[in-house]
Amino acid sequence: MASGMATASYELRFDSGRICLDLLATTHPEERLDSVDRLRAWITRSGLVPAGTPLPAADVSWLVGFRELRGHVARLVRGELDARPADTALARVNAVALAAPPAPWAVRADDGSLRRRLHTPPGRPGLLAVIARDALELLTDPVARASLRQCEGDNCPIVYLDTSRGRRRRWCSSEVCGNRERVARHRRRAALARA
Repeated sequence: MASGMATASYELRFDSGRICLDLLATTHPEERLDSVDRLRAWITRSGLVPAGTPLPAADVSWLVGFRELRGHVARLVRGELDARPADTALARVNAVALAAPPAPWAVRADDGSLRRRLHTPPGRPGLLAVIARDALELLTDPVARASLRQCEGDNCPIVYLDTSRGRRRRWCSSEVCGNRERVARHRRRAALARA
């Protein structure tokens, strides 16, 4: 049971530093956006919508749209990291970014504090536009762009924003890939000591 709980804690990750990169992380180590319910959970947990926002319009077309945008953003980001321009992906991300994002709306809670809500129910084009705009802002900001890193973990495709002190972060997550590297290093040392 403990291993099942550990797997669940890594099911949806939000540690890459940007929402567009968090969307890219939904492919590793396997497809995480494999149902409309998981997509709804990702949309809420990513902060695209305030907690408690109903998403009744979310359906399979939303799943297809988010996966398509993810593919375009992945090609664009990897192309920039590898100095291989992905102009077709750039055109698609630019086109998606044109939609109007959901408008925020402040409401008073029972305790008198202000809470963020959305003025109208969120639609797929507006939510996708938020992610597309985030990718464009990331890649056109020289400081943020310079902080993009590819995880050094074995077979880990995750790209993250390195905001660590000294800019020496090596892994997408110290708890996931960093821990795997430390365990592998320990095993290598133990094997050498036995030899």
